[in-house]
Amino acid sequence: MSAEIINLRMARKQKNRQDKDKAAEDNRRKFGRSKTERDAARQRRENLETKIEGHRLEGVKPSDEDHDV
Repeated sequence: MSAEIINLRMARKQKNRQDKDKAAEDNRRKFGRSKTERDAARQRRENLETKIEGHRLEGVKPSDEDHDV
C-alpha cells in the first residue's frame, strides 16, 4: 500500500482558493442583488428619467442669474 503523494504548496494554494470562493459566495448571498431586483431597479430608474424628461421645459436653459444668493 502506498500513500498518494501530494505537493504541499499546491494543496495550500488550492485550499486558499476554495476559502476565497466560499467567502465570495457568502458575500454574494449577503450583499448581492438578484437579477429580478436589478431589473426592477433599472425599470424604476428608467421610468423616473422618462417622467423627469416629460416635465422638462423646451428651450429653457438654466442660468445662474435666476438664483440670488
